Amino acid sequence: MRHERWCPQKPPSFLLVWNLVVYLGVGLICFGCQKMETNRVCLVSSLPRTGVSRQVSEEVVRGIRLAIDEVKAKVGRFTLEYRDLDNSAAASGRWTSEGEAANARMAVQDSDVMAYIGTLNSGAARVSMPILNYADLLMVSPANTAVGLTKPGLGLPGEPNVYRPSGRLNYIRVVPADDIQGPLAADWAFERGVRRVFVIDDAGVYGRGVASLFADRCREQGMVVLDHVSIDPQAAEFKSFVGSVMSADPDLVYFGGSARTKGGQLARDLVSAESEAILLVSDGCRTEAFLEAAGAASLEGRCFATSAGLSPEPADCNEKLLFLRYKEKYGTCPSNAAIHGYEAARLVIRAITAVGKKDRRAITESAFSSKVDDGVLGQWRIDANGDTTLQEVSVSVVRDGEFVHEEVISTAGVGKKDGSR
Repeated sequence: MRHERWCPQKPPSFLLVWNLVVYLGVGLICFGCQKMETNRVCLVSSLPRTGVSRQVSEEVVRGIRLAIDEVKAKVGRFTLEYRDLDNSAAASGRWTSEGEAANARMAVQDSDVMAYIGTLNSGAARVSMPILNYADLLMVSPANTAVGLTKPGLGLPGEPNVYRPSGRLNYIRVVPADDIQGPLAADWAFERGVRRVFVIDDAGVYGRGVASLFADRCREQGMVVLDHVSIDPQAAEFKSFVGSVMSADPDLVYFGGSARTKGGQLARDLVSAESEAILLVSDGCRTEAFLEAAGAASLEGRCFATSAGLSPEPADCNEKLLFLRYKEKYGTCPSNAAIHGYEAARLVIRAITAVGKKDRRAITESAFSSKVDDGVLGQWRIDANGDTTLQEVSVSVVRDGEFVHEEVISTAGVGKKDGSR
């Protein structure tokens, strides 16, 4: 998930600035490493803890804490300390480049920190990735889906090598990227009989990326893409724009973005205009904030959301041990975000345990060689780019004022119903 404005016409022009920042940060690494050896290791996360993303971030943190509780905060001979860092500004309620860079530098400078879980937003990852890469510090994202972070030739010019200034890899994500989510969402729409689509995005890294991949796959399937438009996420409302959407008479309206970038307001305005089209939104909108902004009652049975990876099925909450533990601790079934936070933390814990010492490079290499046979998400491993081998996407629908899991779709076949994992 991953919500911010970005200019895709240029390669990341901030690189010269960030390289300077990184070099300055690395100059401090040695200072941070002069501390005496301690019997603790630290895991930090960097997420937006204020604003509309705070709910999703809290769910990720709950998953992380549950994984730490399972090992009783012990990793081999070390005590495992967790630091929950905020990369957002209270005034704006959004992640900031300054906040993310500060968190990354703080982690790099502390020789006890062996892993960094984050970010929620793909744009934030672009800030911290080169800083952490210089220090060989393992970075595991439970949410980033922008393809350019890991996949050569699919993102902006120079990606992903611009985030790997050391020439080595240190970034892993445990969610499928948008080149899985976008096309599978299009396949799902085609299977439902959709033939005319209107595609909208929020002009951000994540939103535009997933929407473009959705639109490309729609064309491959023979569907008509009536238009693909980027909205201004700073706009108060979209009533006049919705008029042009209605005039095109789509079967389905697709939005790539988030509640923070006005996905909820767009949905509200579509409903107010009495649009009969199906509304399909990307995982950035699968939040309470989106439903509150849109008016959940008006979306009943007609708004669907895709989520990278697997979401809990109703039976899971009463059957699977992890879900029972989560429900006992937090009083609710774990969300998609909580599951991925948990799996990210488990990956880190296993890597540190396998290495048995404070060696950032060795821990990173151990994480890259991971093969998970007993994961909540099933069996998976990390490929050569740092991506999960999982290629499944969940679809939820609005029922009784909330998103409810409906089915799982995968590259192996569209339309798998509950219980088909």
